[in-house]
Amino acid sequence: MAAPQPSAPTPKPGRLAVIGLGPGSAELMAPAVRAELDRAQDIVGYTTYVEMAGPFRPDQRLLDSDNRQELDRARLAFELAAQGRHVVVVSSGDPGVFAMAAAVFEVLEHSQDPAWHAVELTILPGISAAQAAAARAGAPLGHDFCVISLSDNLKPWSIIAHRLRQAALADLVIALYNPRSRARPDQFAEALTVLREIRTPETPIVLGRDIGRPDESLTVTTLGEIQPEQVDMRTVVIVGSSLTRRLARQDGAEWVYTPRWYADD
Repeated sequence: MAAPQPSAPTPKPGRLAVIGLGPGSAELMAPAVRAELDRAQDIVGYTTYVEMAGPFRPDQRLLDSDNRQELDRARLAFELAAQGRHVVVVSSGDPGVFAMAAAVFEVLEHSQDPAWHAVELTILPGISAAQAAAARAGAPLGHDFCVISLSDNLKPWSIIAHRLRQAALADLVIALYNPRSRARPDQFAEALTVLREIRTPETPIVLGRDIGRPDESLTVTTLGEIQPEQVDMRTVVIVGSSLTRRLARQDGAEWVYTPRWYADD
């Protein structure tokens, strides 16, 4: 009788880190994120963000893809980590804010592969676009605020409009992501219509575009003055509350801040 053949050893579970690069500049990236990138064997992510995450060593594999392939990227990352590799999934800003962390947990929840569940999984935060723009402007997020994406790729516009209206009625400062694209040229105008039914024309608005990158720009305007053409997908829009104030600076620009108090009735 032939001797039994030894079974192949089970790979030791690897490590999968979902990281946030921050707004784009190296000095605003968390040291723990840079260290994770430096140790990784495989870097998985949207092409633009992978390029932002460098420099890399020649032995590191860059596995980049199109922006709308989030679930495919998450599956690839688990497949590699289940083989014992050290994998980093890259997001801009914070990975838990409209980014890759949720996609990673979604594919993990639906997987029956024990090797995926054995992977060492960690999430490393980054400075979000809203935080970066707010810091450049002053402190518009100084009181209660919320964050809403205007993209209807993953949820219907009716839900977006409902949430926007309720946030405006609640007098929250509102940070709007993905406000306007070539495929969605009219939705930001519709969002402004909703806001103008509730907020005054003097409501301060901050437009932060590519904050932390070489071509960054910051504009302070009002709800009555803003035009849809001023924003695109690389702009985060911060809509002030009834308390949000504008404060002149000596250089001719303005600070925007929201006090941390409400006056007693």
